[in-house]
Amino acid sequence: MIVFDLLCQQGSHRFEGWFGSSDDFADQQARGLVTCPFCESADVIRAVSAPNLGRKSNQMTVTQGPVTATASAPAPAPAPTQLANAPLPPEALAMLKTIAKLQAEALKSSTWVGDRFADKARAIHYGEQDAIPIHGQATPEEASALIEEGVEIAPILFPVSPPGKAN
Repeated sequence: MIVFDLLCQQGSHRFEGWFGSSDDFADQQARGLVTCPFCESADVIRAVSAPNLGRKSNQMTVTQGPVTATASAPAPAPAPTQLANAPLPPEALAMLKTIAKLQAEALKSSTWVGDRFADKARAIHYGEQDAIPIHGQATPEEASALIEEGVEIAPILFPVSPPGKAN
């Protein structure tokens, strides 16, 4: 996984995006799948950012003072002491592992349909194709149209690499 700082050209909103690779980001951006969570604009670019280099496990940075945020997002309350790279609480880690396991198990019995997801989901909904579990990619516009038609869809919580394209 790779995390990019992204910038909305329309409203100058700054946010993060997680992708399987740089090519995955470029592909999703070209297809209009990367949108601003604040204004839903698809005019999004990678922002200039410093690389995130991990520290050794025996090193921890302590920072003092307020946390900064962009003008478009509410600033979180400053913590008296914030530990960089602090581990997640055990409960949160256990929950994420459980969700990831459940998703992986569900995807084993599902068929990857790639960018034909909207067409396949619609065909199943209208009885033109046998009802089978599928997963794939859809643009925000395609997903909205499916929901308006009453086609039951849900986003996949953790990113999935297409078969044969994993790093």
